[in-house]
Amino acid sequence: MSNVRKRADVVICGLGWAGSVMAEELTRAGLEVVAIERGAWRDTSTDFPPAVDPDELRWTTRRELLQPMSVETTTFRNRLDQQAAPVRNWSAFQYGWNVGGAGAHWAGMSWRFSPWDFEVATQTRERYGAAKMKGLQLQDWGVTYDEMAPYYDRFERIAGTSGIAGNINGQIHPGGNPFEGPRSREYPTPPLKDTHWMRTFRDASTRLGHHPFTIPAGNISQAFVNPLGVTMGPCTYCGFCDFHGCGNFSKSSPQACILPALMRRPNFTLLSETEVLHAVKHDDGKTVKGVKFITKEGVEGFQPADVVCITAYQMDNVRLMLLSRVGEQYDPRTGRGTVGRNYNYQTCSTVTGFFDDSYMNPFIGGGALAVQIDDFNGDNFDHSNLDFIGGAGIMGYSTNGRPIQNANTVRPGTKRWGSEWKKAYARDYQQSGGIFCQGTSMPVREAYLDLDPTYKDRHGQPLLRLTFDWNRNDTNMLDYVTERAVRIMKEAGGRDIIVDNQGEQSWNPYMQHSSHTIGGAVMGADPTTSAINPYLQSWDAHNLFVVGASAFPNNGGYNPTVTVGALAIRAARAIHETYFNNPGALVKG
Repeated sequence: MSNVRKRADVVICGLGWAGSVMAEELTRAGLEVVAIERGAWRDTSTDFPPAVDPDELRWTTRRELLQPMSVETTTFRNRLDQQAAPVRNWSAFQYGWNVGGAGAHWAGMSWRFSPWDFEVATQTRERYGAAKMKGLQLQDWGVTYDEMAPYYDRFERIAGTSGIAGNINGQIHPGGNPFEGPRSREYPTPPLKDTHWMRTFRDASTRLGHHPFTIPAGNISQAFVNPLGVTMGPCTYCGFCDFHGCGNFSKSSPQACILPALMRRPNFTLLSETEVLHAVKHDDGKTVKGVKFITKEGVEGFQPADVVCITAYQMDNVRLMLLSRVGEQYDPRTGRGTVGRNYNYQTCSTVTGFFDDSYMNPFIGGGALAVQIDDFNGDNFDHSNLDFIGGAGIMGYSTNGRPIQNANTVRPGTKRWGSEWKKAYARDYQQSGGIFCQGTSMPVREAYLDLDPTYKDRHGQPLLRLTFDWNRNDTNMLDYVTERAVRIMKEAGGRDIIVDNQGEQSWNPYMQHSSHTIGGAVMGADPTTSAINPYLQSWDAHNLFVVGASAFPNNGGYNPTVTVGALAIRAARAIHETYFNNPGALVKG
């Protein structure tokens, strides 16, 4: 291979949120870092100026920020006895296609997972007994919330996260989330403002005895200078957040928070529009020596490195491990193997109501503009007499008023075309309110990822195959929380209520409320059930780290981004503080 690059201390494969925060941490420690990103460079001032960013047709409808399906897709089936077919439209999966990855087009909901989420197996067993876990493949993460808290705090400071704390050092504070894990201090910036619908939801849920709070957001509320010296501006509530960039420098993203500082460091190199094909093992098979890549011109090359960090989209993380032949492929028939194990999605529903004499002003919005209750999330309520574990956050959201996206939000029975539809939409655009239930997802033995035996990508490598359907635990949970959401909507005065419950039909990748796809290269303290250890280091190649939502053994009732960022910072610190001083396994298997 003629195109062999100079050796680096660390090569990072994918420069989204995970890759960016790792590169920042590692270069600040003095290491030579090369990042390889499949997508092109995108810059706030040139790619997302206010004159371009609100183009809903371009970004939301046509999704031009997402990776084209001609570049790569996955195949999908519900059961092992089915033939998988390629996915032809991005809905459930929203791969980034640029430097910054999916962090450029995300909405901004900035949650920490709860203490229960990290120890779901232990805490379920202790509170309810082992019988409650029947049918589920539960396992702890190998790290606790308390251990994660400092890294959460660091990511939030970089991102400028807005919010209001409900638990500071064990003291419950009014206005915040009383169910959250303890924080060491307040959020970097104050919470966003309420819309009319948010106030309506807040009042209704309070009357029902719940505990509403403004959700933490990457749409920041005021000007802020982060620890890297990068200045961000306040959110203007334009509502063009998810699937869009941010021309105001007010949505947390690698472009807005990290890249302005990182790109100036002489020990950082970026190879954009360059695709990592797989990691390359040393002859003894015990470690990797770098990664093979291909440029957009079709020129193959090799980047040698002492440490390889796979920090791509969740699906790509698993695929790269399998293509690199690191670890054993999980087999649902025998339960052996770890790579591909514990695939999870996110279990969601929506409840829409209409108000005859209220005007919601939906054009005032933000990607993470919402009020939520966590009374029915995680294990915050007693499951003793329920036929499921887990739960969901229930939020009244004002995320956007984009006219094309909301064109079907009309009262039941309305024609979908012609003058009747036009009249109804002119009325209902202003008079509807939405509640979103974002729930946990628990692993089962039959849900997993592997390489497809039939379909290949444009380089001749197998596509990733997904085998997944809703499990009974999660559909029972969703039915329960959706009923609570309907009660809140009725209490708020909503009429002509529409309920969209995902669990009422088999899962498919085309009609989804979420893109939070997780698992497949999960972390844990047991190498027989996890592909990576609690520092996200491969059990099978100690100089390979796999960082992203692929590490989650189960999904919480929250967005994954901040947990991905916190795990990335923790892994990066373990690499430069411990691993380079004494290369080897950071945890004994």
